[in-house]
Amino acid sequence: MELSYQRKSHTSIGEIYFWTATIHKWLHLLGSDANKQLILDYLKKLSSEELISVYGFVIMPNHIHLLWQQNKLNGKETPKGSLLKYTGHEFLKKLKEEGHSYLYEVNAANKKHEIWQRDSLGVEVYTFKVARQKLEYIHNNPISGRWQLATDYLSYPYSSAKFYETGVDEFGFLENIFSVFYGH
Repeated sequence: MELSYQRKSHTSIGEIYFWTATIHKWLHLLGSDANKQLILDYLKKLSSEELISVYGFVIMPNHIHLLWQQNKLNGKETPKGSLLKYTGHEFLKKLKEEGHSYLYEVNAANKKHEIWQRDSLGVEVYTFKVARQKLEYIHNNPISGRWQLATDYLSYPYSSAKFYETGVDEFGFLENIFSVFYGH
């Protein structure tokens, strides 16, 4: 009997998740600071509308990690769906202008391009211990393995690491995961 591995992409409203979304074919679309800023701006918008709570994040060249909670639907779609749809459309517009949209072409009946891979990963976070472990993973991602995007985890600008070190939210949408589990 062959076992197949399928990533768990379903996330429920009101629960905290460690969530990962990856760019199609692992291309480095998020290497651009402008593309990272597009994601940050949309997270801020969703947060200001109280649709999400973001406890931690990192934006890497080809994927994002979030420690977050979707609080309510954005119309008929989940905030996760809104984030992927909005950023995907905006990235595709830029790619078409630059003549690079062909890199994201797919042979599918329902679409011509795919920006985000379909198999986003959602792992529910039940305990503070798991939340802390996922937060450490997120914050160390830019300096781990082959990445080496900064000299240390605090100097990588597209991460919530400095927020947890200084308490200052430079992004305008972060909430402290400690307050969820410990109420302060």
